[in-house]
Amino acid sequence: MTGTTDAPCRGMVWRPLVLMAAALLVPALSASQPQVRFSGYVVDFPAYQKLNSTLATLFGTDQDQFFNLTRVRLRPTLLPWTDGELSVEYEITGLYKTSEFTTGAELSPPGRNQLFDLSWVLVDGQHYLARHFIDRLYFKQMFDAGEIVIGRQRISMGTGRIWNPTDLFNPINPASFSKIEKDGVDALSGRVYLGSFTDLSFVYNPYDDFRQRNIGAKFRSNIAEYDFSFLAGRFGDRNVVGADFAGNFFDAGLRGEGIYSAERGEFSNGFVKAILGLDNQFTAELYALVEYHYNGEGTTDRFSYDLARLLAGEILNVGTQYLAVSASYLLHPLVTASATNISNLVDGSGLVNIVVQYSMSANAGILAGAQITYGDEFSEYWYFPPSTYLQIDYYF
Repeated sequence: MTGTTDAPCRGMVWRPLVLMAAALLVPALSASQPQVRFSGYVVDFPAYQKLNSTLATLFGTDQDQFFNLTRVRLRPTLLPWTDGELSVEYEITGLYKTSEFTTGAELSPPGRNQLFDLSWVLVDGQHYLARHFIDRLYFKQMFDAGEIVIGRQRISMGTGRIWNPTDLFNPINPASFSKIEKDGVDALSGRVYLGSFTDLSFVYNPYDDFRQRNIGAKFRSNIAEYDFSFLAGRFGDRNVVGADFAGNFFDAGLRGEGIYSAERGEFSNGFVKAILGLDNQFTAELYALVEYHYNGEGTTDRFSYDLARLLAGEILNVGTQYLAVSASYLLHPLVTASATNISNLVDGSGLVNIVVQYSMSANAGILAGAQITYGDEFSEYWYFPPSTYLQIDYYF
């Protein structure tokens, strides 16, 4: 764990919460028998990538790149009493790579918004890397009036299918094909039910040895055929307000979300992020969506792109305007084909992801994909190598 010198301070912060939880939960302890559930999965991602000649020369590596990423995730859950849940998700990840320059190989949570370091290196060689880590470790208690969760948990917000501007914790980059779930966040969160389809939720997420924190609240409700929510909070050194909605537009689904973010006490450098999307299940076989994304944090100048933050996972895109168009078709009860095009509307670059998925059984599947990138030199998606990959998974 990090920050051992501040252990007494952490104890002062968490001890009242633990005592409060104990006072609420002990009466329920004798009311039911504990139960244990166990699940998990094994997934393998072999992938071939081809760097453009400029980047290969810059990094002093071959254009042809290969990696094989294998992940084993174990998910035991203890149900100690009525409406109580203690969940753990532990993962072992191994990577073989032909060089140091690989993209798309997600090894472990990067540590953003995490208070404790629960990741350990097993092997670290020139071509081999293996780690194991705890990505979820939380206790949840549900009540008639709401629920409370403490520990490393998944916090997800927003209604978008491709982008989620209101997801301020660990959103997934749509260009990443080997990322299955969002990284865990060390937090205290809760929800209070205020009525039918109406609730108020909160999140307190300390990190960096309690020197930084994210604090947010979200109100959610429903009017007619539309769900909507409003959020506000402090995320790092920025104040954020936002909203989202989802509902029906004739036979289609209409959804949108957006935020305004500004440094505390300094609104001159604020920016807006927003999406607007439409999707429809045209037939039992055909589904399609279109989604527009405005990224006020980005720039229209390709030579000012913040590539360092992009590579570090702090941001998902560097430009200002994007459009995603996607469609999937059920070729056979066991075979689905899909294609997605994501384009930077300003610099003209983009990627096309084509996937064919075969469900071998209720628990196992295989997916073959190709991610084709296009764009002029130094445009955003010019930096992403074209890739072909497989995803072979088994759930238990």
